[in-house]
Amino acid sequence: MKLPLGLACLFLMIASSPAAETLAVGDTAPDFSLQGSDGKTYALKDFKDNQVVVVAWFPKAFTGGCTKQCESLRESSALLKGFDVAYFTASCDQAEDNKKFAEQLGLDYPILSDPEKTTAKAYGVVTDERPYPHRWTFYIGKDGKILYIDRKVDVKTYGEIVAEKLTELKVAKKKAD
Repeated sequence: MKLPLGLACLFLMIASSPAAETLAVGDTAPDFSLQGSDGKTYALKDFKDNQVVVVAWFPKAFTGGCTKQCESLRESSALLKGFDVAYFTASCDQAEDNKKFAEQLGLDYPILSDPEKTTAKAYGVVTDERPYPHRWTFYIGKDGKILYIDRKVDVKTYGEIVAEKLTELKVAKKKAD
């Protein structure tokens, strides 16, 4: 049986689309274990039952938009550190490049490195057609489920937007010492 050309093309597009691009709120977030710009390794499973995790993917270190996004998070650190949350930016750059980028910007949070693109593909931010990550942010609950995915990041006010989203998601505030 032959399929009409239009149906065949549609079938091929659906069949070749990575399942990760369909990640949605409520799905279990793909686990990861990635090196941070601070030299430590961070695994999603280490935060399970303890903290909400925010992973903000960006395309490439040392570029304009990525610099603004990372700086905005740094400038909002007082707001963000008030929440019971672990937050990271992430890219497919080499760990050494992200370390230099973090040092240059004076970041007070780690940039995760995924040069093999395994985690980036699992999250759907990298595909065979798109070698650099989409600028998407994943908010992951203590239970490992995706709470929210931001696919339209505004780099200039990014840190404030993350804090607003954490409030909207009712993420707990840290208790005063």
